[in-house]
Amino acid sequence: MTKAIMIQGAGSNVGKSLVVAGLARALLRRGLSVAPFKPQNMSNNAAVTVDGGEIGRAQALQARAAGRDAVVDMNPVLLKPETDTGAQVIVQGQRVATLKARDYGAMKARLLPSVLQSFHRLCVGADIVLVEGAGSPAEVNLRAGDIANMGFAEAAGVPVVLVGDIDRGGVIAQLVGTSTVLPDADRNRIKGFMVNKFRGDVTLFDEGMTAIADHTGWAPLGVLPWFPDAWRLPAEDVMDIRSRRGGTLKIAVPRLNRIANFDDLDPLKAEPGVSVEIIEQGRPLPGDAAMVLMPGSKSTIADLADFRAQGWDIDLQAHVRRGGHVVGLCGGYQMLGLEIADPEGLEGPPSRVPGLGLLDVTTVMQPRKRLSLTRARALPGGEPVEGYEIHLGQTEGPDCARPWVEIDGRPEGAQSADGRVRGCYLHGLFAADAFRGAYLSQLGGPASDTRFEAGVDETLDALAAHIEAAVDVDRLLGLAEPVA
Repeated sequence: MTKAIMIQGAGSNVGKSLVVAGLARALLRRGLSVAPFKPQNMSNNAAVTVDGGEIGRAQALQARAAGRDAVVDMNPVLLKPETDTGAQVIVQGQRVATLKARDYGAMKARLLPSVLQSFHRLCVGADIVLVEGAGSPAEVNLRAGDIANMGFAEAAGVPVVLVGDIDRGGVIAQLVGTSTVLPDADRNRIKGFMVNKFRGDVTLFDEGMTAIADHTGWAPLGVLPWFPDAWRLPAEDVMDIRSRRGGTLKIAVPRLNRIANFDDLDPLKAEPGVSVEIIEQGRPLPGDAAMVLMPGSKSTIADLADFRAQGWDIDLQAHVRRGGHVVGLCGGYQMLGLEIADPEGLEGPPSRVPGLGLLDVTTVMQPRKRLSLTRARALPGGEPVEGYEIHLGQTEGPDCARPWVEIDGRPEGAQSADGRVRGCYLHGLFAADAFRGAYLSQLGGPASDTRFEAGVDETLDALAAHIEAAVDVDRLLGLAEPVA
């Protein structure tokens, strides 16, 4: 009999995704069949699934923690922001619309049947489904038609555990305040709570846990200390993008407004000889960077305009004149060309804009999105790489005659005549240890013995042990209820 429990947060970015990933690995190590599920997510850092769709990156990590392939049912509704007021709506892995926030608010209740369908498919063969909420149930103004938190929990009959974040302060107010504003039916659905991101001696918060339990009637499940190795795991939330100081080889990454699929940075941050510097708006690109990495973007043309507004186009030209290297991935690749055309207005009004001119290629946006998990090899060395493609648009031009990746015999990517400027559509290639080591050595970096993928699994195991030591996992399992 499949059971389920939902992990909701007293706010955004309280660590729900990490808690679910750690619980998934902990329960897998106990011999249980575990499936992660998030009814609705909002993120531009998507993962491609084995069944040909896209889901939030956090659910892909949770699937890995649970020893499963990522499938679209793990995140049936994904919102990918394109502007401050609108987002692309992905349902069961495929794009269905681009809507303003108000229009999506009117639509979301109609998505509940698809959400429940995905949930019940995931339940088949699983001992337990770990459901993750989004944002906070305390946003009672969003309760009508809700599919992300209590609306889903009510429809599916799933009990809830609430997580608070003590690192940002006011955790008692977070949890007790949530209890206070919720209607009775929703408040009674919460069975337990835990406190996350504690620094120092957790026993100092014993009275705090008692106060929360007394005010809410919920079962205290534990205080999770700060997990210092969280940075080693692929992050989904744009709020988690951070510079990482390592060795003397510097890689600069301009922080685009709609940066997407930034998991490409994770393997580089894991290299002890490399410093990855995220360049915030208002700062110039550093003159001492060995390489500038142009990341993916959800709104390539708008982000290119903003790139120019920061003066980064001038900095990038100077970087190349100094002999620096540039790698553009997906949207970043498109920006490096001579021109980007969007004749059908897929990213806004129909337009045709000049690119940065560092590669002799042009891009035409096309309505069909390419979603593919890919095995490939790097050229000319033949190092095996794995990754994924997730993009609109086709890029062609003379520099494509110098590809640096081969996918099933098909050349991919382009590079300048001197090889110092490169671009391609394959995300994830830096996760391949041999390729990453070879490329960093070309930049003058030290020899690498980092095993990135193995390190992710080792960190998931450490996270599972971290949770087992701090949380009453047996009691949490006891709060889970059978799926109707």
